Amino acid sequence: MKDGDLIKKERLPSPHPRIRLYFATYISDGLKVKGYLAEPETDEKLPGFLYLRGGIKNVGMPRIARVIQFSAEGFIVFAPFYRGNKGGEGQEDFAGHDRNDAFNAFWVLHRHPLVKKNDIHLFGFSRGGVMALLTAIAVRKVRSVVCWNGVSNMELTYEERVDLRRMMKRVIGTPTKFPDRYHWRTPLNESEHIQSPVLIIHGKQDEHVSIEHGYQLEANLKRKGKIVETWYYEEFNHYFPEPYNRNIVVKLTEWMKRQPPVSENK
Repeated sequence: MKDGDLIKKERLPSPHPRIRLYFATYISDGLKVKGYLAEPETDEKLPGFLYLRGGIKNVGMPRIARVIQFSAEGFIVFAPFYRGNKGGEGQEDFAGHDRNDAFNAFWVLHRHPLVKKNDIHLFGFSRGGVMALLTAIAVRKVRSVVCWNGVSNMELTYEERVDLRRMMKRVIGTPTKFPDRYHWRTPLNESEHIQSPVLIIHGKQDEHVSIEHGYQLEANLKRKGKIVETWYYEEFNHYFPEPYNRNIVVKLTEWMKRQPPVSENK
């Protein structure tokens, strides 16, 4: 067994009649990590969709309905829980070494027999925005990245989220005492390595991840000559209501499919 190997798939009841749903186990840093895998029932090769959750531990855990919603748009979807969750080994450290769980989840999709190798997309919501950007920096074989209400600056999260400081002090420490740990967890500092187009979706009323994260990411990517598109919504907060949520899912997956395929030389 090596990192990025999918070692077990347990069939789960699926709310969609033409999408198979699995509780999957894969290897990351030698640990057995869990996640949801959704596969449309077809023998055709499909694009891959890496769904990177927000939160930590049970907060922000991927919802089956959301995984199926993305898969229904024509993707094989993998949604890792990150280490230490739902029976997985190890311990989350909030975009520290658990970033490797995202990197290795990418390779699970890349090695999937029905996933197009040059057609894998990253989607990060909330804290998952950091995970998606770090994955694009590290892997580079990514067709597109979508950050929806995504964190881009970990020190800004510490400043804004007073309710998270106790957890962040325990897991990371404070930015004053451990600035290098926050620098390492902030993808803005290495975004020159991102080679794929980035779509930023953000609600301007978001009090969990402020719009400043979107603005900083947009400015940073433009300054470094990257392809970036923004969809800012004046009226929405961290959770977009229906039917807007569903319509934006359709729009963002259509945006993903319009991006140029990854070069085989990457």
